[in-house]
Amino acid sequence: MPTWGDWVTAAGAPVTTPRDAAREAAREELLKPEYHRQDPSLLQRISSWLWGQLDHLLGRLGSTATSGTTGLILFLVIALLIGAALWWRLGRPGRSATSATTLFGADRPRTADQHRSAAQRHAAEGDFAGAVREQMRALVRSLEERALLDQRPGRTADEAAAEAGHQLPQHAAALREAARLFDDIAFGERAADQAAYRQLADLDQALRQTRPAALSPAGTG
Repeated sequence: MPTWGDWVTAAGAPVTTPRDAAREAAREELLKPEYHRQDPSLLQRISSWLWGQLDHLLGRLGSTATSGTTGLILFLVIALLIGAALWWRLGRPGRSATSATTLFGADRPRTADQHRSAAQRHAAEGDFAGAVREQMRALVRSLEERALLDQRPGRTADEAAAEAGHQLPQHAAALREAARLFDDIAFGERAADQAAYRQLADLDQALRQTRPAALSPAGTG
């Protein structure tokens, strides 16, 4: 009777294939995608391993045989694993937190020109993160001074962009992008550079030269 490595010719006579070749053929067959469609993804396997390790360590921590030093080490490892697991499942606190942060602080209100001057000073010193923050504030303060936005200290950059977009619809997309840029740089998700500062400064200049939609003659942009 032919073994695993035996193959049958068209005439019916068995042809013996070396075992290594047969094993390789079987391995290649089992690597085909149709055999693995139901396999868990890499992310699922990592997540399962992480939770399995956490469960194992919790079991060891509850053991009466665990010494004080070992228990402390296990506790620290468990804390790290819990943090990693929460990070994995929930992600890093990001835009949901930043969007709730106000654009202006509790300091005495400054004019748009004052914010622009501060932005220019930061840019000249190479502090482009500070330049972006001040330039965004100059942009919004300018809209407030033109009565296109009401003066509201608790307003966020996203809120200002959305409200200003109704008044200046031709710049709505650029305003949304400016708010995202401000949030990403102000809260450390993106490195600031001169190009980011110039993007906001150019938008500020364009907005100053644009009439609101309610005041534009019919048929004009």
